[in-house]
Amino acid sequence: MKALRFHAARDLRLGDIDPPAAPEPNDVIVAVSHCGICGTDIHEYLDGPIFVSTRPHPLTGASAPLVLGHEFSGRIAAVGRGVSRFSEGDRVAIIPHLNKPGDYFVRCGIGHISDTTALVGLSSAYGGMGEYAVLPQDNIVKLPNGVSDEQGALFEPMAVAVNAIDRGDLDAGGTVLVTGAGPIGVLAAMAAKAAGASRVVVSEANPARRRRLESLELGYEIVDPTATNFGNIVLGPTEEGLGVDVAVECAGNERALADCIRLVRRGGTSSAGGHLR
Repeated sequence: MKALRFHAARDLRLGDIDPPAAPEPNDVIVAVSHCGICGTDIHEYLDGPIFVSTRPHPLTGASAPLVLGHEFSGRIAAVGRGVSRFSEGDRVAIIPHLNKPGDYFVRCGIGHISDTTALVGLSSAYGGMGEYAVLPQDNIVKLPNGVSDEQGALFEPMAVAVNAIDRGDLDAGGTVLVTGAGPIGVLAAMAAKAAGASRVVVSEANPARRRRLESLELGYEIVDPTATNFGNIVLGPTEEGLGVDVAVECAGNERALADCIRLVRRGGTSSAGGHLR
């Protein structure tokens, strides 16, 4: 099968590799439909290996070269004999964290910070940038009929955005600042609206990204953080000018983080739309 594999920084190779063998009892084989390119993938390409395993991972045994891709959807091509919740042909989205059963952090519900956790597309043999991937049945979710395969590939980054808003403890009617209008920032703004925010301000220095977001007509206030009156634009409409209730940093730079801290009210919450771990 065709697959794009990470060998080293700035060394990605598209070639033929062996497809997954018959699945283990609790595994499924997914024929990949759509796969996103995450910021993590870009960081690996430019400066890796960062998360990519360079020695056999203790959970999966996988090491570079590895097939990239952890934001993907597809159809189940084969199921192991112990799989009971899924059938061949089911459309599914991927949960990329591969957890070790019994691990302390896994038992606490925060397995993503455990050293034993592996990541599909970074420390496992098969990722979404290949024609097929093998996954435990606990790492897939069935797509509803009203959700397309393309939308299914956004489940993982959307979960990141929803988690950021959840951690912000946003109350219905609250105000939110999102710094950065990249994919995670836009998804965080959508999550804030869905959670009942009355006002969502998105700051973005890139004019092309601002125009793109404006064209979607989603009802956000879109502002340029380099404008001299930026702070007044954000603070002016807030109650007594005290600041927004929740600030979510999705730009990944020092100035954006400083804006979040400066423009959130006392007692408010600053959160981060960080990816994967």
